[in-house]
Amino acid sequence: MDDHALAADIAREAGELLVELQARQVGKDEGDRLSNDLILARLAVTRPDDAILSEESKDSPLRLERERVWIVDPLDGTREWGEGRTDWAVHVALAFNGVPTVATVALPGQGQLLTTARPPASPAPAPGPIRLLVSRTRPPAIAEYLADVLHAELVPMGSAGAKAMAVVLGDADVYAHSGGQYEWDSAAPVGVATAAGCHCSRLDGAPLVYNQADPYLPDLLVCRADLAASVLDAVRGAPDLG
Repeated sequence: MDDHALAADIAREAGELLVELQARQVGKDEGDRLSNDLILARLAVTRPDDAILSEESKDSPLRLERERVWIVDPLDGTREWGEGRTDWAVHVALAFNGVPTVATVALPGQGQLLTTARPPASPAPAPGPIRLLVSRTRPPAIAEYLADVLHAELVPMGSAGAKAMAVVLGDADVYAHSGGQYEWDSAAPVGVATAAGCHCSRLDGAPLVYNQADPYLPDLLVCRADLAASVLDAVRGAPDLG
């Protein structure tokens, strides 16, 4: 099985497990742990020489010496999962020298599996105002600013993966985040969105680089490619990205 198919297979399995656990109303910590155990066990058997960076596992500096590093979030959107919602995700990505060229984002509650094994088609422009995604519980200040400058409509949604994939699926146009994330929050979504022809970068337009010593990666822009220039121009004029 090649890397793309493996990422898709592992994310699908973890998603199926989480759907079952959600139906049983298992606690959030247990859901995180069991999904992480499944992902790490599959990778240990199929890719034993690769390094892993997971939100739910102790980090090891040995990954910095590897060209191939799996970056996973076993349950992105723990709050939404625990509330019985569908806007949560499973992230499985493989970064080569800092670039997540292999990726899958599973949206099990929505019956979606978006993967570089079969890259989605590029999202088409939609009529009406720009649809700008924002956290339903912790909206960053940049979102309100961009909504005003771009005359955009704010669309609240849960996990980072769900928001990024809403852009890929054409259900929204821009996902701009500031105020704190880590590599596992965006590696798989960026891998899939890039394969689908979306623009992905830091908020200042700089490239997203993964497998860094400090996995803190605080800001992110995922949007339709045709909107990238106008969004980046708007961000540059923002008084505060906090």
